[in-house]
Amino acid sequence: MKKVAIIMGSDSDLPVVEKAFAVLDEYGVPFEVHVYSAHRTPIEARDFAVNARDNGFGAVIAAAGKAAHLAGAIAANTTLPVIGIPVKSSTLDGLDALLSTVQMPSGIPVATVAIDGAANAALLAIQILAVSDEELALKLKAAREKASQAVLEKDKAISDKFNK
Repeated sequence: MKKVAIIMGSDSDLPVVEKAFAVLDEYGVPFEVHVYSAHRTPIEARDFAVNARDNGFGAVIAAAGKAAHLAGAIAANTTLPVIGIPVKSSTLDGLDALLSTVQMPSGIPVATVAIDGAANAALLAIQILAVSDEELALKLKAAREKASQAVLEKDKAISDKFNK
């Protein structure tokens, strides 16, 4: 199975990306975590991205706040799918990071999830890997069915209580 890389622009992003760790663990997807900055360690970030495919990765999640150029810097140096997590900071409540992550130039795509949306970033990475991994595809299908059932049970409880 391919691995997922999770790159943080700063260790202060750890509380956000830990949600991705939990989802990847739940699905049994191996991952590696690194701290590379698009601005402070551009050579290391580039080297990681250039070698990611050869190092067994199938997708990269990049989390950064403020200027949030990390996902774009990674995407510029790999053809693997890159998923950006804009991280909320005290500045502009993460809107700056969202816009920096989502506004990529044509030819260098970055899939972008919601501000602090690490769980969905992990699920998107899993869906990407599941294209060629039937076991992961079945796990995703089972999780969707379980979530659907939970909503239907809540609907029944509310309907039974209020619809007379």
